[in-house]
Amino acid sequence: MSDDERARWNERYADEDREPPTEPAEVLAEYADGLPGGRALDVATGGGRNAIFLADRGYTVDAIDVSEEGLRIARERADERGVVDGIEFVRADVEEYEFSQGVYDVIVVARYYSLNALPALKRALAPGGVLLYEHRLQPPGDDTHRFRFRSNDLLRACLDLRIVSYEEPVEITDDDATVRLVARRGRA
Repeated sequence: MSDDERARWNERYADEDREPPTEPAEVLAEYADGLPGGRALDVATGGGRNAIFLADRGYTVDAIDVSEEGLRIARERADERGVVDGIEFVRADVEEYEFSQGVYDVIVVARYYSLNALPALKRALAPGGVLLYEHRLQPPGDDTHRFRFRSNDLLRACLDLRIVSYEEPVEITDDDATVRLVARRGRA
């Protein structure tokens, strides 16, 4: 990621009119009770909503983001909730980061597009680990959203995992259509 991109994200998080969300991603909240315990990774953590939710449930969490400002907000929020000691905040570009292999019981990716980082994220899953992914879809015929999934992109990229749930709207009628995936790595 370029320094310009990092600066853009820092500026976005510093904008007091754009408060990062505090509630966990819908896919995480929906499946939380059935997830394996242990170690979790929150990809592109931003304001830390998913990392804090997981730490509050007893996970040891790595929260990675390119933005120092986003991580500052996440750390403050985690401190306010009393879970800051359960979260390791990592300032790095997800696309370039060397994830440890086979260590995460849960990986959450919300509102971050990357087919390029997905192979490394899947390798980072522990046997039996669960990947939860939620992001926007590109409306058909609209190529202006280069950081959104096209229909079935995420599904095809995860067919080497056991798909637990995959949802995308029957018809993409607005600019906020969302795809959700829950997939588990095999135990062997």
